[in-house]
Amino acid sequence: MNISEYLLYCLAVVVMIATPGPVMLLVASSGLKGGYAAALRTIFGTNFASLILIALSILSLKGLLVINEQWLYAIKLLGCLYIGYLGLQIFREVIFQQAESAQKKLSPVRGGFQQGFLVGISNPKDIIFFAAFFPQFIGITSDLDLSLIILTLSWIVLDFLTLSGVYLGFNRLSRSRLYPHLLALCGLILLIIALYGIYQILI
Repeated sequence: MNISEYLLYCLAVVVMIATPGPVMLLVASSGLKGGYAAALRTIFGTNFASLILIALSILSLKGLLVINEQWLYAIKLLGCLYIGYLGLQIFREVIFQQAESAQKKLSPVRGGFQQGFLVGISNPKDIIFFAAFFPQFIGITSDLDLSLIILTLSWIVLDFLTLSGVYLGFNRLSRSRLYPHLLALCGLILLIIALYGIYQILI
């Protein structure tokens, strides 16, 4: 087994998951709303979406699936629109509730398995990762099937641990005065990601 290549893959996965993006922000926001149980349901949803994207990538690698480029663009565009909607929902709720009452606790996105799955399956960053980056590491062993199993299991574990860490970090911040600003920032970043994704698709 090529250990250095495998460690590079693990590092890339952690960096990609921890970098501010739709999945990370959704998990953080849902955790602020319903605690670790809500964050965990959201993580399961995003993880399941990742498994589907991995399966599609594997089928493509083995020549069993040819993905139409126009369909791929359509999925990316719909994903960006949905991510933008979530960002707007968070951002507007923060502004509205701040105006209504400074004493009232702000309510972030609820999250959950379904919403986690929808964001995960339509996340342009994940689609690009599994379509272009994931296949580069299939040579970690001489056996293609074994490599794919190791890469997939590693993704599941690293995804769960990294997003759980993200939730714990945001949960600590939720007790501070930064709480409303943190939520507003989450919503704003989601909007920026969505607009940038749409821009990249249309140019």
